[in-house]
Amino acid sequence: MRIAIGAPGNGALLKDAIEELLVEDERVNDVVDLSAPDITYPEVSFQVARAVAEGRADRGVLICGTGIGTAIAANKVPGVRAATAHDLITVRGSVENYDAQILCMGQNVIAAPAARALIDIWLDLRHDPTSSYGPKVGEIEAYEVHLHS
Repeated sequence: MRIAIGAPGNGALLKDAIEELLVEDERVNDVVDLSAPDITYPEVSFQVARAVAEGRADRGVLICGTGIGTAIAANKVPGVRAATAHDLITVRGSVENYDAQILCMGQNVIAAPAARALIDIWLDLRHDPTSSYGPKVGEIEAYEVHLHS
């Protein structure tokens, strides 16, 4: 799995802890850190989301103070579903139900050990398009196509 990761300054510490885990994980064959000094949360979110939308990454991880701003910004990129999640239920639901390709977390919300444990679970999660959520995700995708056509 190829993962794009990024954070502005207020998410750098948690991003570094997660990136370390991803680099060492055998399920991950490429990690691209799109962070840069003084990058804003919208810009890093757009960059990670574009990497996913363009197929340069399979999934993305974005970290800011709360995980909310990065999710809002990443969701502006067509074809991307980004979700803020900080516990097992929301992390699982983000992928299994909603097929979110980008996980957003907040450095001010979750401790690094807990975030790393959730990322470990997240790497194995898959969306089931035949579940009851499949048609709803399709409805979202159809609306987005209509908006951008």
